[in-house]
Amino acid sequence: MFKTILFPIDSSRESREAADVVVQVAQIHQCKSLTLLSVVEESESSHSPGMSSHEAIVELLDTAKGLLEAHGLAVQTLERSGKPGFVICDVADELQADLIIMGCRGVGLTEEGVSDSVANRVINLAPCPVLIVP
Repeated sequence: MFKTILFPIDSSRESREAADVVVQVAQIHQCKSLTLLSVVEESESSHSPGMSSHEAIVELLDTAKGLLEAHGLAVQTLERSGKPGFVICDVADELQADLIIMGCRGVGLTEEGVSDSVANRVINLAPCPVLIVP
């Protein structure tokens, strides 16, 4: 059912915890294509510490790829820049993803912050189902 999975990651604890769910879902559904995506936010007020340099992104993607490949999964990596919520949805559309799995920091769960939540934006704009791992 979920043959093409997109897993957007950053350096957060929530992304690391979501990796366990990615492994389980990918193995259960015999995923054919698992893509790790890291988005460099163009604004100076990036919410992801350490996600502003190309070297940090490459290291993050390589580390995550190694961990997922250790579970027997074939993994591709992508690095993009822009507004994370929009980029994630664009990439999901490009890949014709069947599922997006991502961690959620809980940022934006209040009335004032709901528009700032990347997870909320992805849920509302994604071309496929989204699994949010709290």
